Amino acid sequence: MKKNLGKLAVISACWGALLFAVVNSQPIDLYISKVKERMFAEKSQPVHRNEDAWRLQIEEWKREKDEQPINARIDRVWKSIVPGYNGLEVDVEASLQAMRDAEQITPQKLVYKEVPPEISKEKLGIYPIYRGNEQKPAISFMVNVAWGNEHLDRILNTLDHYHIKTTFFLDGSWVKKYPDLAKKIADRGHEIGNHAYSHPDMSKLSPERIRQEIGKTQAVIKEATGITPHLFAPPSGAFQDSVVKIAKQEFHMQTILWSADTVDWQKPSLEQMLSRVGGKLGNGVLVLMHPTQVSAQGLESLIKKAQQKGLTPTTVSEVIAETRLRTP
Repeated sequence: MKKNLGKLAVISACWGALLFAVVNSQPIDLYISKVKERMFAEKSQPVHRNEDAWRLQIEEWKREKDEQPINARIDRVWKSIVPGYNGLEVDVEASLQAMRDAEQITPQKLVYKEVPPEISKEKLGIYPIYRGNEQKPAISFMVNVAWGNEHLDRILNTLDHYHIKTTFFLDGSWVKKYPDLAKKIADRGHEIGNHAYSHPDMSKLSPERIRQEIGKTQAVIKEATGITPHLFAPPSGAFQDSVVKIAKQEFHMQTILWSADTVDWQKPSLEQMLSRVGGKLGNGVLVLMHPTQVSAQGLESLIKKAQQKGLTPTTVSEVIAETRLRTP
């Protein structure tokens, strides 16, 4: 028995020595090293091999998806500015990095950047604006407020329901009488514009009276809401060149008119108002309304129709901006 155990010990020692020699031999080390190198190469080569193909695919998508910017222009009929619209182009390097990170190539991972037009609206001089660019899928239901307090809540609640912010142009004398209502509109997140102080025909005013109408309204709006408006809507759309120039040069305000009119102050029926405006809803349109009963009743229908056409109801400032409304 002792003899057998001795033999087993000798055999085990021999095998152990042999195994130690094999494991620590240079050929084995070299073999393991080569295996590791091959595994690393198999893992990394597809990335390097695919990158050129990925770049070519992204550049092909870029040719399909890039959109040229549109220059602002003067509408010679209406003597007004039509704002430009930023172009859109695929950022190849940023897109490639996004696809590396995602480890997949797909148009959903394309990264875009906006390209401004060579001619922006600021380069065209001092003119009013009636609309946004025809390619921008945005619309504004702007509200001129000088009366109609009893219908304001319904309009505000409808806008809240659809998560829409719009622009309210406030008459200065109205703000003076109802500062709490002016603040209420502002506190609901809506843009505030200037609508002169006493609702005059500004096409017939002296430069001094123009300054008074605009400046006094700026002051009362600031006092009531803390906001200094940068948009001016002349009452009834009446203006002269001096109105637009004084608003811009002295008060840093853009004069705003409209491209679709509810004519709600004439008290049309709901069907008449919707028929008048419904067909004019389109890209860049500014819709004029007041806090009247018919506009309060019809606002929801107009919002729904605009959205069905793929339009986003928003503020006047957003509609006339040359930035894109959204990117893919």
